[in-house]
Amino acid sequence: MSRIRALLVVIQFSLTVAVTIFFMYLFRNHTHKVIKIWMKFQMFFLGIKLEQEGSLDETCDMVILNHQSLLDIIVMEYIHSKNLAWVAKKEITDLPFFGHIIKAPRMISIDRENKAGLVKLLRESKDRLSKGRPIAIFPEGTRTDGKTILPFKSGAKMVANKLKLRVQPVVMLNTRKILDSKKLTCNPGIVKVIYLEPVQASNDTDWFKQTELKMNEILKEKSKNEF
Repeated sequence: MSRIRALLVVIQFSLTVAVTIFFMYLFRNHTHKVIKIWMKFQMFFLGIKLEQEGSLDETCDMVILNHQSLLDIIVMEYIHSKNLAWVAKKEITDLPFFGHIIKAPRMISIDRENKAGLVKLLRESKDRLSKGRPIAIFPEGTRTDGKTILPFKSGAKMVANKLKLRVQPVVMLNTRKILDSKKLTCNPGIVKVIYLEPVQASNDTDWFKQTELKMNEILKEKSKNEF
């Protein structure tokens, strides 16, 4: 049954992505509103219920979160009221047609194989922040099995330290069990979102490593006890 539901999700997602891209280009100054409508529909269609622990500080300049599933983005977009600027790998942006889901809302695309990618990340992050858009990034750099957090890549730390950002760490649980694009399974369920205390980025502290350890600790503990 989960496979059949996943197939329906793929069909639905492909159709609604096309519609969403069309409207984002049609209403260039209102792309955030278009995205919010799309994400609300996805939450309803997927049958997602939320449990939240702690509180989200929307005054933070950057959101970092663990990455298990496409659902991570859907949930955070649904929760956060601001126009997040997601950092995506260039391979997604280069996809025929679907890459416009990154281009149309002016997200940040980086080439991880190119050393100039970090310079571009810093420049574009500064630009989006100047427009009131917090940066949203998966510091692991890729999706995981949801059981542990991979070592963080340096990009988020570099941007946060250089621009002296206030960072909101977030841990999400159960998103991969609900929507797994690799196994092509989908089941309605509860996503638990845990907000850690915001951190002020600084070259003088090891905030980045300590945040990684804390997020990993919470993920392992909560996964074992609740999911």
